[in-house]
Amino acid sequence: MTARIPPAVERRSFSEVRAVGRKLEGYAATFNSEARLGSFVETIAPGAFRSALAGDVLALMDHDPGKVLGRTRSGTLKLFEDTRGLGFSLDVPDTQAGRDVLALAERADLGGMSFGFTVPKGGEDWNGEKRTLRQIGLKEISVVSAWPAYPDTEIALRALQRGAEAHRRARVLIMAELAAWG
Repeated sequence: MTARIPPAVERRSFSEVRAVGRKLEGYAATFNSEARLGSFVETIAPGAFRSALAGDVLALMDHDPGKVLGRTRSGTLKLFEDTRGLGFSLDVPDTQAGRDVLALAERADLGGMSFGFTVPKGGEDWNGEKRTLRQIGLKEISVVSAWPAYPDTEIALRALQRGAEAHRRARVLIMAELAAWG
């Protein structure tokens, strides 16, 4: 029996979040918005999160599993899909991480929202350099305290390991990275 290697978790970021008392609300992802990730462009199709909404999803601060802010299983995190994207409502805990998030939100200093995910087999379509995510295995959403940056080249490369063009895309990304250092 061969060991199954779990898929790499990818991250994407967006910047809509607002505080309402001890609650944060906003969108962790939006549909049909193009994001340039290295040598390719990515969009999220409406309905991509549908199957993930039934699972247990965490709310974290800065993708740190040591700073849990809520989870769907306990009802402190509520997720929904609408025509705009993946919306959320988070009851912020009275913990140090929760107090930090609320203080930053009140000052409008939060960087935005992000989410960590995997792509199940058949959950993406490639058309040249365009990737469309049609199904997403959502693991967590995160409040981002600094810049809501897209993943670095290494993480983006993990998403490209499937398909006939993986090696060519990897070379292009490596050459672009080397050019940036040169």
